[in-house]
Amino acid sequence: MNIFTVSFFGHRQLDEPFVIEEKLERIIRELLATKEYVEFLVGRDGEFHQLVSSTVRRCKRTIYDDNSALILVLPYATAEYRNNEQSFHQYYDAVEICAESARIHFKGAHQVRNRWMVDRSDMVVFALTTTLAELIRPCNMLSGMVQCTSVCRSQTNREHLY
Repeated sequence: MNIFTVSFFGHRQLDEPFVIEEKLERIIRELLATKEYVEFLVGRDGEFHQLVSSTVRRCKRTIYDDNSALILVLPYATAEYRNNEQSFHQYYDAVEICAESARIHFKGAHQVRNRWMVDRSDMVVFALTTTLAELIRPCNMLSGMVQCTSVCRSQTNREHLY
């Protein structure tokens, strides 16, 4: 089976969540329709991650439910996860704790987990509130490693989905 893996990264707060959700839905629908199997890797660190997770779940319900998995990737076993493990497994198709980041100090764990997710991915989707010049930097860093998707409405928008 050909597994296509997508990671999502974005700011904790979004000024235009409906615009971002619409763009996410287009990307997710296309992936579900064109790929044999898709792994959607998400964190749980803010508004963008919640938006991604709910959009993936909605698209899976309305398009295909058998060719994808919504996977929560945690940098370490948080107290929230330990106290609500059953609820997490009901919401996500799988929960993974990144072994590399779980072994280090928690302040550096997110960066290690993020790098691990990128290394595993065929595509990375970014939603950042910043200038376009600053957006180019992460994609240049990823150049040659993964596909970056750009769906910016214009160069003057504050929010961009990459």
